[in-house]
Amino acid sequence: MIRAALLSPILAAAFSQDVLAEDALARLKQDLAAGPSATQVLTNWCGALHLADPPQIRAQQVQDPHPAGPKERALLQVSPAEPVAYRRVQLTCGGHVLSEADNWYVPARLTAAMNQTLNTSDTPFGTAVKALNFHRVTLSAAPLNQGRTVFQVQAVLLTPEDRPISLVVENYQQDLLGP
Repeated sequence: MIRAALLSPILAAAFSQDVLAEDALARLKQDLAAGPSATQVLTNWCGALHLADPPQIRAQQVQDPHPAGPKERALLQVSPAEPVAYRRVQLTCGGHVLSEADNWYVPARLTAAMNQTLNTSDTPFGTAVKALNFHRVTLSAAPLNQGRTVFQVQAVLLTPEDRPISLVVENYQQDLLGP
């Protein structure tokens, strides 16, 4: 009897944490689906979770070249000869990795200043190209239990004329679900 009485609060707390994590994940999915920029969603979440003051997202580049294949080129609507750039980043806030992202993008559809920013800084893609007034179309969104990754989104970023500028695969991390 004593063991059951001791375990009950522990089990209740574990169940409560699981429910809170599921609620947070559902809210994250909704926010990403509703917003044009994952960077802005992450900034809002970083602030709400008090991960940094001020909440600022940085893109730490990871050197892992991955050329665009036929699938990526088709989604970006580019010819086999048209250059496609690749950028792999860890999106961080206050020392917390919130997302790991693969991003294939068409440099010719960005300004020279945007390309310079992407090549030489820790500015997230969404921030660098914000002036294009882009929007997101989600291709897939699914839970992913792989290490600290809890959720994966594949999306295409489009200009107001629906011209693709980027294909992203975003792996959202455990830190977004709170302490």
